[in-house]
Amino acid sequence: MAKRLIPTLNRVLVEKILQPSKTVSGILLPETSSQLNSGRVIAVGPGARDRTGNLIPVSVKEGDNVLLPEFGGTQVKLGEKEFLLYRDEDLMATLHD
Repeated sequence: MAKRLIPTLNRVLVEKILQPSKTVSGILLPETSSQLNSGRVIAVGPGARDRTGNLIPVSVKEGDNVLLPEFGGTQVKLGEKEFLLYRDEDLMATLHD
């Protein structure tokens, strides 16, 4: 089994951030409540090449929180954890505190 997965080209490995299903005080939150579809970048590829061979770097870095599209991405399971693999241009935004 692989201990570390390094994406190729302009792909980004993301671990989805699961929102808590209840508050600190114990109130259960409905699944239909407004939640951001977000994730944390685990690994990034080196980037893609343009027609002239110049490297186009990936726009995010490891540790960034990103906004994910509702659909898409390739599911990857490593051990017990599940990850999603996206192309750099499929990520919608970077989230900052």
